Order: sequence, then C-alpha cells, then structure tokens
Amino acid sequence: MLFDKFLELIPKIEKEPLLSSEAHIKMAPLERLKYYENYDYSIHNPRKSAVLSLFYPKDTQTNLLLIVRSEYPGIHSAQISFPGGKMEIFDASLQETALRETEEEVGIAKDKIQIIKPFSELYIPPSNFLVSPFMGITTEAIFPKIDSREVSHILELPIQDLLDNRLISNVKLSTSYAKNIEVPAFIISNHIVWGATAMILSEIKDIISKAL
Repeated sequence: MLFDKFLELIPKIEKEPLLSSEAHIKMAPLERLKYYENYDYSIHNPRKSAVLSLFYPKDTQTNLLLIVRSEYPGIHSAQISFPGGKMEIFDASLQETALRETEEEVGIAKDKIQIIKPFSELYIPPSNFLVSPFMGITTEAIFPKIDSREVSHILELPIQDLLDNRLISNVKLSTSYAKNIEVPAFIISNHIVWGATAMILSEIKDIISKAL
C-alpha cells in the first residue's frame, strides 16, 4: 500500500473502535485463553509497559517496524516484538514510555513520531507485564540505530503482507513454560511471530482492514 494512501486512512483508523479480546483471541496460545474470560489479572499486580507499532514509508510503500530481541537470560530472549519496554517512574505516561523506548532501542527520535491512537492493553502471564500498545507514524524514511544490548536487528513488514491471511499459520515450538506446543503465529521473513506480539498485530490488522 502506498504510504500516501495509508495516510488517507488515518482518520478512519482513529475512529475505529478497539476490538480487544475479539482480535487478541485469534492469535492467542491455547493456555492463555483463560485470561480473556473476565480474568482479573490485577491480582498479580502486573508491571506496566508500553510498545509502539510504528508505520513509515519505504520506497513509497507503507511498512511496520518490528525488532528481534538480543539473546539474554530472560523470558523474551531472541523474540520478535515491537520497540518498547517497562514504564519508568520518570515517564509522564505510557505513551511517553513507548516513545522513549523506541528512541532508545532503534534510535528514532520521538519528535519525529505522531501517535495515532492507543490499542487494547494486553496482559502477558509469563513476565507479568500489562502492556499498552500505541500506533504511531513517521512521514520520513527511517534509518534505525539499534542498541545492540537489546536489539539484534529489525524486521520491516510491508502493510500488504500484514493484511494477507496467508501469513498466519499454526506452528509447534517450545517456550519457557511449555514444550512442543502448537500456537498461531505470523510467519514474517522466516521468523515466527507469536504470543503477545502476534495478538497485538491481530488487532492492528483487523482495525486497518475495517478502515479499508
């Protein structure tokens, strides 16, 4: 999709109601479904975090930025995600968290980014994070400067690929909490994108599709 055409969609995207669990459940691992039936995750006192789904032009086409996490001793090591992280006490808001983390991780200045809207928050049981996703755009080509301590490399996802259902498949993998489980996933440049990132992508995909 041409970036100019995507910009024309922005007013419609802003007005679309959030889909929350309706979209999240489509890409949720089976063992997480219980968290979407009036589950009160506040009993776990989850840590607040925020991520940014950043759309930008590349060769006139619309792309979405994803990152591959560096390997480290932790639950989300080497996984595909959006730029983002935990809220710090000096962040004025979760939106500020998403912008700050994006600048720290991939070097895109927050004053170059326009926030379009917040998306539905999502509880992540393995890490006990409550993540708040935000959708943003930059009208300029991006030249990421990654923080190699946190980011291995970036993935650029053309929006027409995101909207293609053929990108979705069921795959078997092993996680920090289960072995050889089958999960729904987006297959992006031979990477398996599953869990929270896939669930957030599902809502973004559905809202853009409705706006179209």
